[in-house]
Amino acid sequence: MFTVYKRVLLKISGEALASVDPSGDKKSGIDQKMLEKIAKDIRDVYAQKVEVCLVVGGGNIYRGVHGMAQHGMDRTTSDHMGMLATVINGLALQHALEVEGLPCRLMTAVPMPTIGESYVRRHAIRHLEMGRIVLFVGGTGNPYFTTDTAAALRASEIGCDLLLKGTKVKGVYTKDPIHHKDAEFLPRLTYSEVLAKNLKVMDSAAITLTRENNIPIAVFSIYENNGFDKVINGHGHFSLIQ
Repeated sequence: MFTVYKRVLLKISGEALASVDPSGDKKSGIDQKMLEKIAKDIRDVYAQKVEVCLVVGGGNIYRGVHGMAQHGMDRTTSDHMGMLATVINGLALQHALEVEGLPCRLMTAVPMPTIGESYVRRHAIRHLEMGRIVLFVGGTGNPYFTTDTAAALRASEIGCDLLLKGTKVKGVYTKDPIHHKDAEFLPRLTYSEVLAKNLKVMDSAAITLTRENNIPIAVFSIYENNGFDKVINGHGHFSLIQ
């Protein structure tokens, strides 16, 4: 099966990688089963000749905004710590992908030559053309920008056909469906609707970037079996923003 998408970017939050305690609450750290699940999902899409790249967050290890409140540090320092957390998650994902036999490269916006390649747009595109999966870590390399914005930026720079955001729910809702039973599922909506209704899908900078570059956003549950593959092939339960 071959999809209509040639090149896609998958955004994964750090929380998606967090371990879960017996009560069902998310904890810090990295869950091995979730790493393996995501790697297998990517393998199935990669097998369809789709060029895949990823942006990963770091909230399971350290979140910049929370660090300001908890430790009283300045925003720049706290955000830098958050960027380093994304590198740790990226290394874990890189290993999980290699276990599945997938060629991949880690590219970081914060230069770390002994750990990964510094991000260079042309090099990233070449890796994808050569059949390698590319993991973008370190956010944008700048404080005050989220990894959602980094995902929109990288997708725009390298010409992705689709940006996918894997979340804990099966798409976009009028309210948080976990806390509001009357939340309404929104299968299709525009960038302008997301901004006007202040829907907490991605931050406004990310939505604006994707709108300016005409990159649709698919929001789906990262926990669904074969969710990535289903979205790529137009199946399953997800929301599409365009």
